[in-house]
Amino acid sequence: ISTSKAGETLDLMVGNEKKGELYFEDAFEIDKIKRIANIFGAYDPNDPEAQALLKRLGKLAVSGEFSLDFDDVKSAKDSIKNAKKSLGAKKVTALMMAARPFHRAHERLLRITLDKADLLVIFLLKPHKTDGFSYELRYKCLEYFINNYLPKNRVLIVPFENTYIFAGHNNPVLESIAAYNFGCNKLVIGQNHSGIGMYYDENQPRSSLDRYKKDMPLEIIILPEFVYCNSCKTLVSTKTCPHGQHHHIRYHSSSLKSLLREGILPPAILMRKDISAIILSEFFPNRFKNIQHIYDDIFPNAGLLESHDEKDFYLELMNLYQTTSLV
Repeated sequence: ISTSKAGETLDLMVGNEKKGELYFEDAFEIDKIKRIANIFGAYDPNDPEAQALLKRLGKLAVSGEFSLDFDDVKSAKDSIKNAKKSLGAKKVTALMMAARPFHRAHERLLRITLDKADLLVIFLLKPHKTDGFSYELRYKCLEYFINNYLPKNRVLIVPFENTYIFAGHNNPVLESIAAYNFGCNKLVIGQNHSGIGMYYDENQPRSSLDRYKKDMPLEIIILPEFVYCNSCKTLVSTKTCPHGQHHHIRYHSSSLKSLLREGILPPAILMRKDISAIILSEFFPNRFKNIQHIYDDIFPNAGLLESHDEKDFYLELMNLYQTTSLV
């Protein structure tokens, strides 16, 4: 880069594959701390994401026009465009989701969003670091739920590369821009989303995104947190439930991940048993030496010889957990 000259065309490579071109104008040294502050909205030396970026940043930056060629982005845009045309969709709502793991509050969020949309586009995040919950596994869970419990022709899953530029306080702004550029006219986010600066003014939700509304014709809806209330006996929003926090069971992804990593089935009020079974059968393949024997011994059957896998086992086990006659 330091030897490049203005007017040169540089290939942009990912591994050994060309993904675009840069029409080189200039190269210059950067202040790494200021660069991170610009990306994240602020620099926090205690932020592990900031420290990881600090290690990977080089000394030089380049300027110039560039073009990128990503087949997955083009494919996603084409899928959304075709779905809009097929449905005659006018209200196209975007939802950014990690679904790590996919739980009951996510289900409620999808249903409420789909209620007021012709087409729901779920941007399923593809972070470059993994914690065992791979993109493929999360896609499998989400696809299963959509195919079995939602009008699947009105829901589209789109892979979304969640790179380091989406970290920090600028995250919701960049997500809004991405949703709009993909062809959506509404974005739904939760009130606990990092970086939105959520507050209430005359009982109306406000956020740091309000100042961008004039520049971008994208309606942004902020939904309250969903919890399970042991007094209401159902899933509720914190805004509509009259009971205190001591009645609320919250959906903390980190705790659910810990249970699943240890091979424990989360209670059905936290995660649908079908989804838990998919994840555990993926995490612990061939966990039992003779699962067919255990299955036949414990669970009722019609006397027929049927083969069963780990997923079937976890589903039936959850059914027994939900039996309350001897409790």
